[in-house]
Amino acid sequence: MPVKRGSRVGGLGTAVVLASLLTLAGCGSGRDTGASPHRPSGSSRAPATSSPSKGPAPSPASSTAPATSSKPKPGSAPRGVELPPLHAGFDYQIGGAYPPPSGVRIVSRDRAASPAPGLYNICYVNAFQTQPDERKEWPADLLLRDAHGKVVVDRDWGEALLDISTPVKRRRVAARINRWIDGCADKGFDAVEPDNYDSYTRSRHLLTADDATAFITLLSTHAHARHLAIGQKNTVELAGLRARTELDFAVAEECGEYDECGEYAKAFHDRVVVIEYTDSGLRKARSGFGDRLSIVRRDVMVSTPGSAGYVRRTR
Repeated sequence: MPVKRGSRVGGLGTAVVLASLLTLAGCGSGRDTGASPHRPSGSSRAPATSSPSKGPAPSPASSTAPATSSKPKPGSAPRGVELPPLHAGFDYQIGGAYPPPSGVRIVSRDRAASPAPGLYNICYVNAFQTQPDERKEWPADLLLRDAHGKVVVDRDWGEALLDISTPVKRRRVAARINRWIDGCADKGFDAVEPDNYDSYTRSRHLLTADDATAFITLLSTHAHARHLAIGQKNTVELAGLRARTELDFAVAEECGEYDECGEYAKAFHDRVVVIEYTDSGLRKARSGFGDRLSIVRRDVMVSTPGSAGYVRRTR
């Protein structure tokens, strides 16, 4: 099936969200009013298989309770967590795994895949929305619904949004996503990449940035308990909140194309992996950050070698 990547907010949309976060910082009620353009991202289908565990499985409470230990200094890793290397060769393989090209040290793959031996491996999970063929696997009350009881859908990708509007629902959704994170840890991945952090911008004002940050913090707590780093996928407008959300690095699509790489680099101390989908975006990213960030040019469908549309370049 075609892969899907999370959307992003650019231009005026970002300005609107940044304005809302000023309100969020003061009273926790920020909302985004801008629609966001979309790009495709990896699907999450097969259940995880069992292999040597990356850290002990946390208790049920640890998968949902906020972290109580002291937070690491900015740019440092929580105890037992390995961060992705800085300015390293990177490949984005969420559309299908294949032998990494020479020079690659970081690989991102779908949770159904296995890690690449000897490399730093990031595990993709679709955390805020459901794949179209997975909707029936979710309890009906955990699908976000409008005032008429209709499920709210990301129309570009046919994905239902998950309802993270209350603490109870956030904990219930997180418990399911955290089982996928457990699968990533058991397979030997080093980090996890939860997609669609920005789904609140497509929620018709039913979800807020505060809901999104509260939910991803639950995932961060669980990932760290399993000794996994956790990355912020896109959503540059929330990068400044990474200390609150305990996110460790960023996975940024088209930050060169949209002049956002600097914001990610500042928030995450250059611990950023970048995917560009155009030659112009690659040139811009490399021109400004080629000696600091991990950057790759991929085709939009992140296809595998031998496919008609396969593209992978670093220059």
